[in-house]
Amino acid sequence: MSIEQFIDNEVKGNDVVLFMKGTPQAPMCGFSGQIVQILDHIGVTYKGLNVLESDELRTGIKSYSNWPTIPQLYVKGEMGGKLHALALQTGTPER
Repeated sequence: MSIEQFIDNEVKGNDVVLFMKGTPQAPMCGFSGQIVQILDHIGVTYKGLNVLESDELRTGIKSYSNWPTIPQLYVKGEMGGKLHALALQTGTPER
């Protein structure tokens, strides 16, 4: 399976999936940590995928989305997560 197929399966096979640096239990960057805090605060069930475990995944998600930064949050198959937009939508302040 190609990385594009893997990413597409994850995005379409999970209601909410977060491509992040680290894991939900141990975020490895502030932005990933902030999204995890927001999702946990609002009680969303989600799958976290650590892009630091695979160069192929890290570059693949950027190509898949045509967006250069991580974290990336997908909700029901659509990219919905840039930290600023998520914070505004949930009323959770960015830090």
